[in-house]
Amino acid sequence: MPEGHSIHRIARQFRANFVGKVVAASSPQGRFVDGAAMLDGRTMTDARAVGKHLFLEFDHDEWLRVHLGLYGAWDFAGRITVDATLASAGGRIGQTNQRGTDPDLLNLPASLDLPDGLYGVEDSLTSIGAPRRTRLRISEGERVDEVGEAGDDTFPPEPVGAVRLRLLTDDAVADLRGPTACEVLGPLGVESVLLRLGPDPANENTPEAEDEFVRRLRRSSTQVGVLLMDQSVVAGIGNVYRAELLFRARLNPSIPGNQVSEAQARALWRDWAKLLAEGIRTGQMITMDGLDEDAYRAAMASRDDRHWVYHRTGLPCRVCGTPIALTEVAGRKLYWCPDCQQ
Repeated sequence: MPEGHSIHRIARQFRANFVGKVVAASSPQGRFVDGAAMLDGRTMTDARAVGKHLFLEFDHDEWLRVHLGLYGAWDFAGRITVDATLASAGGRIGQTNQRGTDPDLLNLPASLDLPDGLYGVEDSLTSIGAPRRTRLRISEGERVDEVGEAGDDTFPPEPVGAVRLRLLTDDAVADLRGPTACEVLGPLGVESVLLRLGPDPANENTPEAEDEFVRRLRRSSTQVGVLLMDQSVVAGIGNVYRAELLFRARLNPSIPGNQVSEAQARALWRDWAKLLAEGIRTGQMITMDGLDEDAYRAAMASRDDRHWVYHRTGLPCRVCGTPIALTEVAGRKLYWCPDCQQ
């Protein structure tokens, strides 16, 4: 399931390419005809992410809420702005990058100033200065395929597969497939959803938001490994970030929230804010600090070089050498080190 950084990057695509434009909305699949009709011909006025929820605002106080769930994805096509480094290689960038990207395709200069000079920085040399005709899928990861200069191919492309919703402007299109939730809401409906969510540091990294997270975490006797995935406690954390945050904090996943010290809870919030910002910037969940240029290059290319414990069952802990353990918590796999996280 896409974690918070991916949804914030989707919102960024909509802000860059759709906000301020009149949108034609349709449901090629036929399962969202009424909702699409409510949005058709309206101007998109805002795009926001809160945790794993995407909110697209249209004039007349209509909002589209989308939760991608396990199988959802947005496909963008047309003259859209994308992060350029892997787009030029036709590679795959994104959250888990299961297959990895050929390091040779990265073609990074030896003098690259890491990490600030790498992918996703809006004002960096690696960002596209003007939109180009391309295709981009954002779901659990991002896949970018260039299709040539504008005008070389038919626009808009025909819908492929079960497209629940298509949003179309004069030069860009976004196709939504397989979401868990897709609904049109008014302001009160949006407020109702937001009230059920914990704080999201990408939107509000303030002392008040930190205090709220600490309060919600420490008032519960539920295991901290469950609480970090509870979107009413903190918004946006999924399975990867949960495992990595707990390891980085050296916390046993089974410790009740009310036994986590205030200092530990505040450190968790601040670390989550840091990792989330880096994920939004790069499109990758890189959770290891202090990487040199070669190690950072490897981490960008392959998940195997990206994490402390996630998906490393039985492999030696990168710190102490103890085999990484796997347990199931709240129906999801949780990776941890029995020695470092006693």
